Amino acid sequence: MLMNASQQKVLDAASQLFFHKGFHGTSVRDIADKANVNVSLISYYFKGKQGLLEYAITHYYEAYLETIEEALITNEQASEKDILKYMVRRIIEYKQEHYQMSCFIHRELSLDSIFVREMAVTYLAKENHFIKNALKAMLRDHKQSRMDQEFLYMHLKGMLITPYVLHNEWKNHFVGEASHEHFKRKYVETIHRWIDFIEKEPQKELAIHVNIQDEQ
Repeated sequence: MLMNASQQKVLDAASQLFFHKGFHGTSVRDIADKANVNVSLISYYFKGKQGLLEYAITHYYEAYLETIEEALITNEQASEKDILKYMVRRIIEYKQEHYQMSCFIHRELSLDSIFVREMAVTYLAKENHFIKNALKAMLRDHKQSRMDQEFLYMHLKGMLITPYVLHNEWKNHFVGEASHEHFKRKYVETIHRWIDFIEKEPQKELAIHVNIQDEQ
């Protein structure tokens, strides 16, 4: 989805204002002033504020899903665990690179609205498909129940969205680009350790079970 310089300025301004003031608290005039463009330009390119919102979200999610797909294609010869880890890294990197829009979208997704239902039908379903399949592939040979795997998926999905849903609890940790880079690196490492743990834990339980039977 290619944009010219004026469209990009409007999109960047809208992302900042939606993040700080919310969609309903932001006017077209606010966006035009922030982007230093004429109000009529927003109407011309986006058909108003609602059209700008839809464009911004579509642009965000199409690039986001492309990022996930590229992660899968680039590492298709790797182990299932390494594929999942790389996917997690790219997801967090993308959300940090588009931090304000990530926070705004996840905040809106926490509300029950037409917007949420439309997103669920289109982009969220595809995102869930990619992440869930990558996790299931890693756990394919494990003896966990389907419900246990669903719980693990919910846990993973929660870790991927929590910094952006509860961004107010994190905001004091983000001061400048260096702090975002530090957070990104440490947070990805934390999720990777969780992946290592759930991948090894069923094997550990099986080993304990076999030892107990041998002793009996």
